[in-house]
Amino acid sequence: MKKSLLFAILALGAVLPSRAGLTFSTGDVNGSGTSLGLAVPDGQSPLGVSSDISVSGAGIELTSVKVTLNISGGWNGDLYGYLSYNGTLVTLLNHVGTGSGDQVQTVSGFSTSGFGNVTLADGGAGGNIHNVATPGSAISYGADGGSLASLAGGNPNGTWTLFLSDNSQNYQSTLMGWSLDITAVPEPVDYALAIFGLVFVGVGGVRWYRHAALARQSI
Repeated sequence: MKKSLLFAILALGAVLPSRAGLTFSTGDVNGSGTSLGLAVPDGQSPLGVSSDISVSGAGIELTSVKVTLNISGGWNGDLYGYLSYNGTLVTLLNHVGTGSGDQVQTVSGFSTSGFGNVTLADGGAGGNIHNVATPGSAISYGADGGSLASLAGGNPNGTWTLFLSDNSQNYQSTLMGWSLDITAVPEPVDYALAIFGLVFVGVGGVRWYRHAALARQSI
C-alpha cells in the first residue's frame, strides 16, 4: 500500500496543474451560429453597444485573461472600447493611432478598417494596440491604455461586458463577435477528484505488477 501511495503522489505531481490554473475559453469570436452583428452607432460619442458573456465553471480565482475581438468595417481610429467585470473597467481600444503620424492620423487615428480576430493580452508580443495600424490574428497585443492584470485575483464566474463606441462621423463599425480566454485556479474538488483517481490507478497498477510477478515466478 505504501508503494501504491508513493506511485500516486508522484503521478499527481506530474499531471496536476500548478496554481497558475487552467484556461477556460468562452464566447463566439467568429460570430458563427450566434453572430452578434451589432452595429456601433456612428459618431455618437456617449452612445455605443455592449455585449455580455456569462461565465460559469471557470475556477475560483482569476490569474489572467485574454480578449479576442472580431470587428468589421469602420475607421479603427474612431473606436473606444472597454472590458468590464465585477466593477473593474479596462480600456481595450482608445482611438488607435491618434497622437502621432501626419496631421490626419494625429487627430483621427488609423484609417484601417476592422479588428479581425485580434487578441489583447498583457505582455502581447505585438506591443500596444494603439501603435498598430494593421493588427493581425497571429500574435497578441497589449490593451490600449489599460492592464488586464487589474482583473486578476477575483472569482471569474459572472457576467463580463464589452462596450464599444464610435466618436466620429462616417465609417460604421460592426461587432461580429468576441471571446475570453480565462486562466483561473480550479475548484478544490477538482484536485480532490484527481487525487482519488490517481490513487485508484496507483493501487491498481501495483496490484497488477504483483500479480504479474507471481505469474512469472510460477512458470
